[in-house]
Amino acid sequence: MANRQLPKWSELKPLMRPKPIQLNATDRRLADALTIEDLRSAARRRTPRSVFDYTDGAAEAEISLSRARHLFRNLELRPSILHDVSGVDTTTTMLGKPAALPFSFAPTGFTRMMHHEGERAVARVAERRGIPYALSTMGTTSIEDVAKAAPDARKWFQLYVWKDRSAGEDLMARAKAAGYEALQLTVDVPVAGARLRDARNGFAIPPALTVKTVLDAATHPAWWMNLLTTEPLTFASLSEWHGTVGELLDKLFDPTMTIADLEWLRASWDGPLVIKGIQTVEDAVRVAKAGADAIVLSNHGGRQLDRAPVPLRLLPDVVEAVDGDAEVWVDTGIMSGADIVAALALGADATMVGRAYLYGLMAGGERGVDRAAEILTREVRRTMALLGVTNVDELGPQHVRLP
Repeated sequence: MANRQLPKWSELKPLMRPKPIQLNATDRRLADALTIEDLRSAARRRTPRSVFDYTDGAAEAEISLSRARHLFRNLELRPSILHDVSGVDTTTTMLGKPAALPFSFAPTGFTRMMHHEGERAVARVAERRGIPYALSTMGTTSIEDVAKAAPDARKWFQLYVWKDRSAGEDLMARAKAAGYEALQLTVDVPVAGARLRDARNGFAIPPALTVKTVLDAATHPAWWMNLLTTEPLTFASLSEWHGTVGELLDKLFDPTMTIADLEWLRASWDGPLVIKGIQTVEDAVRVAKAGADAIVLSNHGGRQLDRAPVPLRLLPDVVEAVDGDAEVWVDTGIMSGADIVAALALGADATMVGRAYLYGLMAGGERGVDRAAEILTREVRRTMALLGVTNVDELGPQHVRLP
């Protein structure tokens, strides 16, 4: 039997290392978030249900989003051992220019609804982190105000083609005048997808004061106080709207657009052109041959056509078919730095993240976005080192196996 004795204070003292008390609730909440999923949980607690569901949800039965995340979770990473990985370089190029990390912040609509700091916060984090940020046509901060908030960031402008083509031409001219580097045309929204969470929540822009929302305000007072005491929540690219998001998309966006209309686009925009929303190998080849500088394999985060192809699954075939005619990026379902590394190993030139940083924004404003970027950066570096690679160019299909 072991001989027992009471420990002496001199023996206990070295073990007494209390965690520093963090008085600021936001800092405490973000420090406790070790993963993007942790930020998602914090975002759910911090925002009204309709706002969280708008960000978190997808179309119909949400099968497209579920399949994308399932594929990332179930792929196999294959490390190579006994390599010097004391220095890991995450730098890559996007549109021929350096990016400090192999991902950019994707365009998201109505960002000030998630947190009153909105697009300005995201752009400032992108500037500090050395990655690009794409401002959405459906953003809630103007093209010019985002440019002022982050003058040295690599800023792209995401365009939906409206039935009123002159409105699109005006937006492109404003983006060019404000110093935006590239245009990102989203092509997977000829009509709005059926986002059932929004319909069931009665979600509208701006949120309406109904009995349901007033009751919700009692459990999310900080969010409502910020909404009601900061500048009104309006669209940066149109005057106002008092319906659902789906109704807005169906009213404004042009379902007649074809690939021939890229000539009209090029007449108004002479900078780099990114086409986002590619979901087949054939369309990837068509768009690359039509002059896109980069294509984004994307099913809109699962928010348009349910049961759409999983972008990551398409990636190797698209890379082979495009054969260097355009950069190939991928989004949808990315929730970790390991997901980003896996996409690069399968041939992506870069990735785009949307929900990941929005969860951070909802959890803690600009500091939350920065925490999301910090988490992803740490995970990318660690995954690369554990795979035995020191730079992005060393990643290849030998490092990943799809189920």
